[in-house]
Amino acid sequence: MSDNSKIEWTDATWNPVRGCTKISPGCKHCYAETFAERFRGVPGHPFEFGFDLRLVHDKLSQPFQWATAKRIFVNSMSDLFHDAVPDEYIETVAAVMLEADWHVYQVLTKRPDRLQHLLRGKLAKAAQAAHIWWGVSVENRTHGVPRIEVLRESAATVKFLSIEPLLEDLGRINLKGMDWVIVGGESGPRARPMETAWVENIHRQCNRGSIPFFFKQWGGVQKSRTGRILHGRTYDELPMIREQRVPSLRERDARKKETMELNAA
Repeated sequence: MSDNSKIEWTDATWNPVRGCTKISPGCKHCYAETFAERFRGVPGHPFEFGFDLRLVHDKLSQPFQWATAKRIFVNSMSDLFHDAVPDEYIETVAAVMLEADWHVYQVLTKRPDRLQHLLRGKLAKAAQAAHIWWGVSVENRTHGVPRIEVLRESAATVKFLSIEPLLEDLGRINLKGMDWVIVGGESGPRARPMETAWVENIHRQCNRGSIPFFFKQWGGVQKSRTGRILHGRTYDELPMIREQRVPSLRERDARKKETMELNAA
């Protein structure tokens, strides 16, 4: 999709999968679905088929094209671990992430059981890579908080939480093993409100655990008006990112060719 993302905690988005289906209250006002459905039926548009799930093979090699190191949100318009995405396709996405290793990848899911299963098996090498961050969405106590435990028990080296949209006070949560926490309110015309105390509760727990805390937005009907200031400042904390040499164009092309040929076999 974009190599200049407006999402505050990433630099670029990469969507080798488009479309998804709702599985929890956090999905109710899905921004991706709202965007995609605007273009249903428009011939030739990337979202000609709306938010129906599709594999986008011609986007698989996109990270090899970017000659500067980026933080890349993987499948901002889908969920890599959706049950309609074949294991083999997920393995190809992981192979690209492993080879185009000058980037940092941020993989977020609401389907942690499949993430855990694959990270312990077919994606074991990707699970160990420090430049691939694996995260789960957390919106409430009933659906979101249990995902944290599944992520904690996975084989991921770098684990993060996207607590957005935060729909209620989560109380005390176990953040052991987490490397990053993002918090944000829902935005858009039907946005559900988020209370200051809910955010402060999570911020305090991150402070106690020395976990980087990123406050994305207050949200609301017009998120540009509510902004992202908490306690008089912005919070843009990130896990430590290691510098990695960006290969030459020739080397990037060679890696791309080898990776795509191996995973097409």
